[in-house]
Amino acid sequence: MNFKNKDIISIKDFSKEEIIHILETAKKIESRKAKPSLRGKIMGSLFFEPSTRTKLSFESAMKRLGGRVIGFDSAEASSAKKGETIHDTIKMVEIYADVIVIRHPLEGSARVAAEATEKPVINAGDGANQHPTQTLLDLYSIKKTQGRLTGLNVALVGDLKYGRTVHSLLMALSHFNCRIFFVSTESLRIPKTYLDFLASKNISYSEHENPEEIIDKVDVLYATRIQRERFPDEAEYEKVKNAYVIKSSMLSNVRKNLKIMHPLPRVNEIDMSVDKTPYAYYFKQAAMGIPVRQALLCLTLGVLK
Repeated sequence: MNFKNKDIISIKDFSKEEIIHILETAKKIESRKAKPSLRGKIMGSLFFEPSTRTKLSFESAMKRLGGRVIGFDSAEASSAKKGETIHDTIKMVEIYADVIVIRHPLEGSARVAAEATEKPVINAGDGANQHPTQTLLDLYSIKKTQGRLTGLNVALVGDLKYGRTVHSLLMALSHFNCRIFFVSTESLRIPKTYLDFLASKNISYSEHENPEEIIDKVDVLYATRIQRERFPDEAEYEKVKNAYVIKSSMLSNVRKNLKIMHPLPRVNEIDMSVDKTPYAYYFKQAAMGIPVRQALLCLTLGVLK
């Protein structure tokens, strides 16, 4: 399977077999069965929007394999502040880097970047649209904790309207015949286009307003932050910002294999009391970003196949 120079823009671009291949490559790297080197390679890290985990894990992934990183961590630190377009920024960065990682607040920006260059482009999040590398580390975490991806009960809780991590994960899970439980307020429901997509794939799902209705029925509970920055109306955000809080008191009758995940950062949607339970996996989940992103860098740069 050849990923060399392949862009990582949307999880929709990947077949089930390609997803599994990426996860297996990450496992080989994490277990040291594969010891690739990116020595002499340069990653352009273009973050027009704030990030902690994604930015640092990409940099760590690259540097741990011997590569180097150049770039910026805000639009203010780039020529975008002077009015330069994404297209022109990418045309410049392709001169300096072998692979380009971009996060941008505008939906579709990563696709525009990929069309501007022959170098591989990896989408680190474009607005409320897609976050494919987060999805791959989520799948890797699920497989690691559950031993499988097929036939699981998965609850997606919180901001299902604007949450790009949810949108990407949902499309990936459609390959594995999982039962999906959506939990949100009316104003943050999953968009109908995604429900239509699930229906076209014959994937079972249901919608709920209270996580306690379903928490004892699921193998994975994937909580998300209510994203203030995505709301066009501050008043609407204030109405829903504290809609859900997962507490340790809610876990008395859950399945023993339950794992609670979160793309982070959290605000108050998972109480800190949950951190000490055997069900919390969100911090370990974040650590899985390193082998998964190492796999993606090695595959797109042609170091591994």
